[in-house]
Amino acid sequence: MGELRKIAIVGSARIPFCRAYTGYAEESNLSMLGTAFGGLAEKFNLKGEKVDEVMAGAVLSHSRDFNLAREALLDAGLSPRTPGTSLQIACGTSLQAALALGAKIATGEIDSGIAGGSDTISDSPIVFGNKFQHRMIDLSRAKTPGQKLKAWKGFSFGELKPMAPSTEEPRTGLSMGQHCELMARQWAISREAQDELALNSHRNAAAAYDEGFHDDLIVPCAGVWRDNNVRPDTSLEKMAAMQPAFDRKSGKGTLTAANSTPLTDGAAAVLLASEDWAKARGLPVLAWLSLGQVAANDFAHGDGLLMAPTIAVSEMLRRSNLSLQDFDFYEFHEAFAAQVLCTLKAFADKKYCKEVLGRDEPLGEIDRDKLNVKGSSLAYGHPFAATGARILGATAKLLATSDKQRALISICTAGGQGVTAIVERAAA
Repeated sequence: MGELRKIAIVGSARIPFCRAYTGYAEESNLSMLGTAFGGLAEKFNLKGEKVDEVMAGAVLSHSRDFNLAREALLDAGLSPRTPGTSLQIACGTSLQAALALGAKIATGEIDSGIAGGSDTISDSPIVFGNKFQHRMIDLSRAKTPGQKLKAWKGFSFGELKPMAPSTEEPRTGLSMGQHCELMARQWAISREAQDELALNSHRNAAAAYDEGFHDDLIVPCAGVWRDNNVRPDTSLEKMAAMQPAFDRKSGKGTLTAANSTPLTDGAAAVLLASEDWAKARGLPVLAWLSLGQVAANDFAHGDGLLMAPTIAVSEMLRRSNLSLQDFDFYEFHEAFAAQVLCTLKAFADKKYCKEVLGRDEPLGEIDRDKLNVKGSSLAYGHPFAATGARILGATAKLLATSDKQRALISICTAGGQGVTAIVERAAA
């Protein structure tokens, strides 16, 4: 194998993100992802063209989402010779897809790839309990009237109660929000600090819209032209009036609907390539995807569920010989304001850095003015599998349109995992 090649981020496209049960009530993972891929194909003249590989996924998926990536790329008008791979790592899905494709580009296995993700709460799969499912299987296999009648033996109407999708962790029975409440308590994160971070996210996102930052990043879908969760008129006073969302009984709950991401529908995609592939087609190179890291922790036995990105960041910094302060932008997924604040506090905590990260000295603090400067998930919303591609695409454009050089991406995921990346500006 020869020298590793650079991984070019050519550009991105996403549909507007919508709060669940609003703009995309009639859409599916496939229709949304196909629209995002189609917008990307239109933007970079890829209609009918073969891309070497597409990787994408959804966290909440139906059985009809079989090979979602492949079906979506075909709907988008890419060449049928383009292979599609579906994958899932919760909220880190599309960033993980980009890292996997990037590794293939770096080694020369492929020259181009599209990473993406889609999720819809509005079209969540509703399933029945095991007893009724097994009854339906027996019924489908029955060949005689007697066998069909036997399949219904002992039936009760209680079996028809559907099991709604849940964000509970299988190993703990707690939701992500409940886990984050425990983290906020452990790290002494105040309600006021969480609300302030959420307010900044909305203000930065609104300003980004006003300045036209999103004009070439968003493609309309189902008559929707912009994210419908951004609240430019919100305030700390309005946020303070919100009741706790995950701990309503103890009187200590600090996570609310205002400082937590809403349930969201949406899809996003990013085009990656080798430098030669991009140049041959006259396409831009906005930035380089330089490095990535995935990590996990033992959240079921005391580690904070959403703290694994601290491990990923630390290991990635070791590999890159960079410090935490060597970045011009920090793009941290805002699953909850408390998660971001816990992460920042852990980076500066000597005991945590020693015992968890294996460092003799803390990673230190960052310049908060460099954090999520165009807003993030608290403002835009969080369609689980789409968030990584949204952040990666926006980060590449942010670097390309500024005189800054380097950005750090950090995404927490369910299951006690974290996906991180370093993005660097391409030379002008």
